[in-house]
Amino acid sequence: MSLQPTTSNLPPQLKVCGLTKPDQIQELISMNTDFLGFIFYEKSPRYVLNHLNLKEISMIDHHGKVGVFVNEEMDKILRIVQQADLNFVQLHGDESNDFITELKQKLNPEVGIIKAIRVGNNTTENQNKIRQIFDLQQTTYNLQPITFYLFDTDSKAFGGTGKQFDWNILNEFQIPIPYFLSGGISEENIGNMKTLKQQPFALDINSKFETEPGNKNIDRIKKFKTLYH
Repeated sequence: MSLQPTTSNLPPQLKVCGLTKPDQIQELISMNTDFLGFIFYEKSPRYVLNHLNLKEISMIDHHGKVGVFVNEEMDKILRIVQQADLNFVQLHGDESNDFITELKQKLNPEVGIIKAIRVGNNTTENQNKIRQIFDLQQTTYNLQPITFYLFDTDSKAFGGTGKQFDWNILNEFQIPIPYFLSGGISEENIGNMKTLKQQPFALDINSKFETEPGNKNIDRIKKFKTLYH
C-alpha cells in the first residue's frame, strides 16, 4: 500500500458504529452502508456480546464488518476475528506499535487494521501521539500494519462521546494513509469538513444518531447520507 495519501472527488464512505440490533443492521446493509462497527469493549454501553453472539455476527453478510477493541489481549482479538468473521480490527486503546505490528503478522492478511488516534485538548500531546503512530507506518515498509487511521475525540470512555475535537490539528500533518473521521459528527458540523486539506476516506458516526446506546435512528442516518452524497 502506498504511503502517499489518496485524493478522490468521491464523497466519504460511511461507518455506523455501536450496532446491537439485527433489524437495524439489515436496514443499514440495504442502505449500502460501507462499514458496520461492533464494539467488543465490555465497559461500553454498546458492548455487542450483550446482544449478539459471535456466530450471529459471523452470519451477517457484509464486507466491512469492524470489530472495535480497547487494550484487549491479542489472543482474544484473534479468536473473535475468526469466529465473528470480521473484516477489520479497530484498535481504539493505547496499543503499542510493537503490539500492532505483531497483530498484523498473526491476522489473516485479508483482515485490515484501523488504528484510532484519540485527539484531546493538549496540542503537544496530540502532535507527539500522532507522529509516533505515523512513524510506525512509515518505518515498516514491508508490513504496512495499518490500513486506515481513525481520528476520534479523546475520553476516558474511549469514544462514543458525541463531542467533536478540533479538526484543525489534522491540517498540521501530511496523513500518510486514508483515514476515518469520528467524534461527534452530525448534520450541524458536517459542512466544516471542507476546511480539511486532506478529506476523510470515511465518516464514523455513532452516539449522535441514537435514541439510546446501541439503538440507532435509521431515518436520521438516511437523511445524513444525503447531506454529503
